[in-house]
Parts: sequence; C-alpha cells; structure tokens
Amino acid sequence: MDATEIQSPRAAKVGAGRVAPEYNRSGGSKGNFEMLAWLFMRLSGVVLVVLIFGHLAVNLLVGEGIHAIDFGFVAGKWADPFWQVWDLAMLWLAMLHGTNGVRTIINDYAEKDATRRWLKTVLYAATTVIVILGTLVIFTFDPCPVVNGVQLPGGFCPAP
Repeated sequence: MDATEIQSPRAAKVGAGRVAPEYNRSGGSKGNFEMLAWLFMRLSGVVLVVLIFGHLAVNLLVGEGIHAIDFGFVAGKWADPFWQVWDLAMLWLAMLHGTNGVRTIINDYAEKDATRRWLKTVLYAATTVIVILGTLVIFTFDPCPVVNGVQLPGGFCPAP
C-alpha cells in the first residue's frame, strides 16, 4: 500500500482498500437538495428560537402572565395582523423544520425503498393538512361568531 493511500474502514469487507460501490459519493442532483435542506435546518432553527421566545415572553411574562391566557386573549392577539403573521411564521417554520428532521430520520433508518416512500408520503400528507388547517384557523378566526342568528356568549364581544 502506498503511503498516500487511505485505507477504507470497510476495506476488509470489499478487499484491498476499495470502497464498496454503494458508499461511493457521486455529484448527483440529490446532493444539492440535501445541502439546502441542511442549511434550511440551521437557519429555520435560529429564526424559530426568536419566534418561540418572543411568543413565550408575550404570552407568559407580559400583563397577568399565564392567568390571562384564554379565548379572549387569543382573540385579541389575532385581531392584530402582526401577531397573525408571527404565529403563521412560527407554525410554518416549525412544521417544515420538523418535517425535514423526520424526513432525514426516515432516510437514515428505513431500509426498504417502499417503506421509505410510504413513510414520507404519510409525513408529507400530515404536514400539508396541519399547515393548511393552521393557516385557515389563524386567518379565519372569528372571536364573536354568530350561529343561527344568535351571537355566542362571550364577555369580550360587543352587543349586536
């Protein structure tokens, strides 16, 4: 063996310093996506720390703290477009960050292609449903709903 040749850890299985073909790296299109997914995890993690600690500070430290959190608190908060966008960004980033992490785990541990495909299909479907429903809740939330012509009770809604 030449002094500049590095012995592969799997050389004993394959023989004479050669790497098994399934472990060779290639410059396929998947590499760019994985690099972008890795970068997204780092950047979204930093943004999520700011969003989550801001959310916790406003909800738990300002005013009466946890004792003030009720339906009226959420209704008042979501009446402001700033908090709608804040919570929407937190929802979307958390879901995409978590989905990317679970996708990585599936790729690492699911051995069969069919299993990997089904697990990722279920993951993506669940993510899509949660993101769509969460977005609808944030933007269509009505703190003073009227059902069958009668306003539902709540001390924070103005009289009709």
